[in-house]
Formats: sequence, structure tokens, C-alpha cells
Amino acid sequence: MIEIFAYEFFRNALLVGLLASVACGVIGTYVVVKRMVALAGGVSHAAFGGIGLGYFLGIEPLLGAGVFTVGAALGIGELSLRRHQHLDTLVGALWSAGMALGILFVYLAPGTAPDLFGYLFGNILLVPTDEVLIMALLDLLILGTVFLLYHEFFAVTFDEEYARVMNLPVERIYLLLLVLIALTVVMLIQVVGIILVIALLTLPAAIAREVTARLWKMMALAVLLGAVFTSGGIVLSSLLDVPSGATVILISVAVYGMVMAGKALTSPS
Repeated sequence: MIEIFAYEFFRNALLVGLLASVACGVIGTYVVVKRMVALAGGVSHAAFGGIGLGYFLGIEPLLGAGVFTVGAALGIGELSLRRHQHLDTLVGALWSAGMALGILFVYLAPGTAPDLFGYLFGNILLVPTDEVLIMALLDLLILGTVFLLYHEFFAVTFDEEYARVMNLPVERIYLLLLVLIALTVVMLIQVVGIILVIALLTLPAAIAREVTARLWKMMALAVLLGAVFTSGGIVLSSLLDVPSGATVILISVAVYGMVMAGKALTSPS
């Protein structure tokens, strides 16, 4: 088992998992607390439209996913805030439109679409070193933004009406949070793929919420849990020779199930 740590690609995979855990722990906490799981799911599946667009235009698919996902997040945010459209309807439209556009662009793209399966289901063992650096920079951007606007995000997440009374720019803060969710989704595509992003984004934070009600503690615990899930999933998948993304998610689901079962057994009837 120790021999696998000698390979650079394996060490890179562990580092990518840790970097992704930071983003999903911090932003996932906002997603869970503000009950934006469905919205985050719509944004994550819309990323496939950007992947397909990248293949169609001959550019880096993840770059296409980043631009497309941020645009989709801002668009759905504007429609829900200013046009007063039902959010669940918008999420359904965004979810299906993103997947449909991705299929169409991939079909129209010249030649074949290499690594398409990896973008759908993740392939953390093949993340190149330059993309590890990009993920680190995205982590710094996300952490810096949350640090500077922690109290504003806190107010908007827990009580929008109070935030409006305090004359905070609620709509702008909400849209900025959607952008951070979109960037986190793009990071997690490399780890577990588009199909499974929503689980890794929400499960560590959901487990942390059962342990503490303090927001910063919830974030810290979610980051720690994400690191355990990704590292454990990578090692276990290598030993069993099974897909790493699916293994990470199954470990996360198993722990979440145990926490929920323990809560049900210990709570008074």
C-alpha cells in the first residue's frame, strides 16, 4: 500500500482532494444552511453545457464550464430576484437545458470528445499539476471573499429581512454567493464529476450541521470531513481498483447515514 504514495499522480490526487475539500466545506455550508441544494444541483448539471461548449469551440472544457456555470448562476439568480419566477421551475429548466446543450455541443464538435467520461464521473488520479495550481488559486479566491464578507454572508444566509433592515446589498451578496457556488462546482468536477458534485458539496456540511450550530465551526468541520472522505476514497479506490469519485461519494453517504441513524436512535421518541 505504501508504494502508491511514491507516484506523483497519486500525491497530486490527494492534494486535489484536500483543495476541493476546502471549497466544498466552506461554500457547501452556505448551500446547506440556506437550503440551496436544489439550486446548486441545477448549477452543477448546467456545467455540462459548458463542457460541451469547450469541445465545440476547441478550448479547455473546464474553462468553458467555468464561464457557462457562472453565467448560468447569475442568470438564475437575476430571474429569481427580479422576475419573481419560482426557483424550483428555474432549477428544473437550468438542469435540463445545461445537459441538453452539452449533448448537442458534443455531438456537433469535430472529432471525438476525449475525457468526456472523466468530466461526467470524475477522474481525480489524472489531474495535471497546472490544474492543481489553478484549484489552489480558486481556493484562495473563495476563502478571501468569504473572509472579507463573512458577516454579510452570515446575515443574508440566516435572515434576509434583517440584512435588508441593516441596509446590506442583499441581491448583490446573493449573486456573489451563487458565483462562488459555480466556481466550487467547477473545482469538484475534477474530483467526482458533474453527476456526483452535489453530494460532495452538501454531505460534509450536512453532517457538520448535526454536530454544531456555529457557522464557522460548521465550515471547519465540513472541510475536515471532506478531506477525510476524499483521501479515504482515493486510497480505497486504488486498493480495490474501482472508480475514485464513486468511492468518495459512497463513503460520504455511509457516514451521513450512520450520523442520521445515530441521531434517530438517541433522540427521544
